[in-house]
Amino acid sequence: MSPAEFWMSGAAVQGGLIIGRAPKGTRSLFFNDAALELSSDGYFLIGFDRDASIEASLVSMLADGSKIERNIAVAPGNWRIENVAANITGGAKSSAEFQARRSAELAQIEAARAQRNDAKGWRQTFIRPLSGRISGLFGAQRIYNGTPGSYHNGMDIAAPQGRDFVAPADGVVTLAANDAFTLEGHLLMIDHGMGLNSAFLHASELLVKAGDHVRQGQVIGRVGATGRATGPHLHWGMKWNSARIDPKLLLPSE
Repeated sequence: MSPAEFWMSGAAVQGGLIIGRAPKGTRSLFFNDAALELSSDGYFLIGFDRDASIEASLVSMLADGSKIERNIAVAPGNWRIENVAANITGGAKSSAEFQARRSAELAQIEAARAQRNDAKGWRQTFIRPLSGRISGLFGAQRIYNGTPGSYHNGMDIAAPQGRDFVAPADGVVTLAANDAFTLEGHLLMIDHGMGLNSAFLHASELLVKAGDHVRQGQVIGRVGATGRATGPHLHWGMKWNSARIDPKLLLPSE
């Protein structure tokens, strides 16, 4: 690689994550016109949301005032789409009590995601938090008589109640909900650095607390079915800043 070129590794695909290194002399970096965080040694991350545009741009502003541009072609994701000959059911209206509680929960989640720690997990090759059958795929979606329902925003791993799960990479715990949330149950969130974070839902027990530094492979909780869940499993969701990404794409090919 020439010092005047971008180096990038990873999947330029909807739901994917790229790790890259900026050209030598880069003073500031922009992804789709938004400022991009750079590590002290010139590395950066880019995450592509499940519904990201198929075109993206990367611009490096150099110390001498010149710039280097790179266009990125983003491949479409291969989502499991199911067409259903039925209408979306609205379900029962949420109570005022639920809405008040949910607002407070969402505020905690947003505050956790807004945290910035000097975690280095983003540099690692991620590992699965536990073994088991993948029972829910990121991006899966039902279309009800032509009307899209919400898509599945993480990876579900089926496992027995109480089985240990581990940290997929180093990080700092930003939220540990020992009082179960209405939907997520006992929710655990970890900041891996550079805007990359993991969320683990429905745990029966959390074994770490907010502020803890965790290491890859460390046991951090136990599988459960708390919150809105039909049975014991681990839901692993990931975000890079505001983009939801597919955890499976960060794992070595199985």
